[in-house]
Amino acid sequence: MIAQRQGLLEAVRGRFAHVDVCPFEGPRVFFENAGGALRLKSVIETSADYAGYADNQGRDNPASKALMAAIDRGRADMRVFFNAQGGQVFVGESGTEVLFRLVRTASLGARAGGVMIGSTLEHPASASAMTRWAEVTGRPLIRVAHDDATGTVDVAAYQAALTPDVRVATIVHTSPVTGMTVDVPAIAAAIRAVAPECLIIVDGIQHASHGAVDVAGADGYAVSPYKVFSRHGYGIGWASDRLSACAKEQIVGGPAQAWELGTRDAGAYATFSDVVAYLDWLGAQFTDSPERRTRLEAAGAAIARHEHDLIDAMINGVGEVRGLAAMPGVVLIGGASVDGREGVVSLYHTTVGSADLVSGLAAKGVRVHIRKNDHYCGNILGPLGVEDCIRVSVCHYNSQAEVLAFLAAMEVAIAG
Repeated sequence: MIAQRQGLLEAVRGRFAHVDVCPFEGPRVFFENAGGALRLKSVIETSADYAGYADNQGRDNPASKALMAAIDRGRADMRVFFNAQGGQVFVGESGTEVLFRLVRTASLGARAGGVMIGSTLEHPASASAMTRWAEVTGRPLIRVAHDDATGTVDVAAYQAALTPDVRVATIVHTSPVTGMTVDVPAIAAAIRAVAPECLIIVDGIQHASHGAVDVAGADGYAVSPYKVFSRHGYGIGWASDRLSACAKEQIVGGPAQAWELGTRDAGAYATFSDVVAYLDWLGAQFTDSPERRTRLEAAGAAIARHEHDLIDAMINGVGEVRGLAAMPGVVLIGGASVDGREGVVSLYHTTVGSADLVSGLAAKGVRVHIRKNDHYCGNILGPLGVEDCIRVSVCHYNSQAEVLAFLAAMEVAIAG
């Protein structure tokens, strides 16, 4: 969709900084998006502006009022982004910190007893939070096993483990290692059918840059803005009304629904407004709807379609150029499926080490990243008996020409 519109991909790429040139090493293809997406130029400009403002919020002066207006606008934009009909949006330290707070509040606020449930597909951000607060609250933690072959976990796997006494559940929207999505609405509905009181927390950190976000069916949702075209230094979250009503850390005497502690950076809200404005612009290329949420959904659909085509080219090749699935010795984690994959292809080679692949690709101007069987990726690589892999991650500003450059570099790298 994006590539088929005359000049649109070029316009998209023009809105991002360092899209094809690294300021430290020169021209390169950036396929390390899962580690942090490219930044919008507008985000960089807004960050610089807000870093220079000395005024504080809540004062009776024009500068303070402008900051408060930016915060209000940012919160409104976050609601549109999340498609939040109620509940609270808030800024935290990071996506990981937001997940910990959501899980902690749910664990302490849920009715005593019962069990907690998550899956082995989850990133350690949510998995660690669940482990910690299951121990503190004395609840057993059930970890639903994901399917090594498909790189995901399905609703049937969750259903087999559900009981009416499930108090807190976590769902990862997309695996940052396998790149495979999870059917969040179906799993959330299955949990509600068996345990209607359960508080459901979703890790949307990997998904958020690859399609529209919708918090329907959840009680909490976390995003890391640096993976959605913004910058480091903050995370954003949404919490339902019933989760927000639970006791939490907050200033005594303050608003009962409040999640934020202390004075947050007004620039965080302002830069996320830049992200939403960009998605609004992109969506307007595909719909004439006057509704902003509809335009964001159109942007999400266009992004997903474009990335699907890139991943298809990467795995299955283009014309006479063979893809990863046809390269001897290449093993794709989670299989060779294109459908259900969001922005990530992780792989290893049976004879060429992953570190050598990363350096070989770098020598040809292609940036990828090694993932190891450690506390970040051991849940995926350990069961496979694999010590490391490389993660190749694309985003909608990448092009088919860059995929072809990667495939050519891979041919050289695996040839030794």
